[in-house]
Amino acid sequence: MHERGPDERGRAEERSAEERSAGGRAADESAADRRSALVEHVAVALLAITAVLTAWSGFEASKWGGEMSISFSRASTQRIEAAREATTAEAARAVDLQVFGIWLEATAENNRALQEFSRERFTDHFAPAFDEWLATRPLKNPDAPRSPFALDSYVPPGEVEAQAADARADEYFADALADNRRGDNYTLLTVLFALVLFFGALSNRFSSERRSWTILAGAGVLLVVGVVFLIAFPKII
Repeated sequence: MHERGPDERGRAEERSAEERSAGGRAADESAADRRSALVEHVAVALLAITAVLTAWSGFEASKWGGEMSISFSRASTQRIEAAREATTAEAARAVDLQVFGIWLEATAENNRALQEFSRERFTDHFAPAFDEWLATRPLKNPDAPRSPFALDSYVPPGEVEAQAADARADEYFADALADNRRGDNYTLLTVLFALVLFFGALSNRFSSERRSWTILAGAGVLLVVGVVFLIAFPKII
């Protein structure tokens, strides 16, 4: 049997060392590839979830914007209704003032016929207030109300309706402002999710695995914060 010389044994040992070194490098590269693939998988999952949440936030912002427009429109309609009813009330008040003025003139002139004539033409909503005012003996009582129009019992037609329409308008206007604020919140949430998308896409651009994981961790924190806000915000399904 041929025995290897010192040179041959040295070369064999060198080849063995090179093979072990190559095997080690291959194992290191394989582990690095696995870690890189893990970073990519995590980034893809993060981006996919964030994309869905961004779309949902945009949808909610749009819906709340629509609700805001509807509430503003309803508020405007009620303002118009209040103005129309207020006009009716003012017209009725003007008629009552004219007839009451005639009665005052007749009373001052002691014209009984004109007094009766004017009283017969008092409107149904003015007559009770006039009787209540007259019962206070205004011609002799200095503490009596100055006119029937100062009494709570005098309510011309349209006044209550105008106040109710104004109250409804105020409610719709407040709802519109609240809807606008909610839409703005969802808009800001889309900006937050956009940052998550940006950092998630940026994580694969670094050669350093540590930097990639750091960027992904920051994006994950932003995503969690966004999800918490998304759960807390009111929604329109």
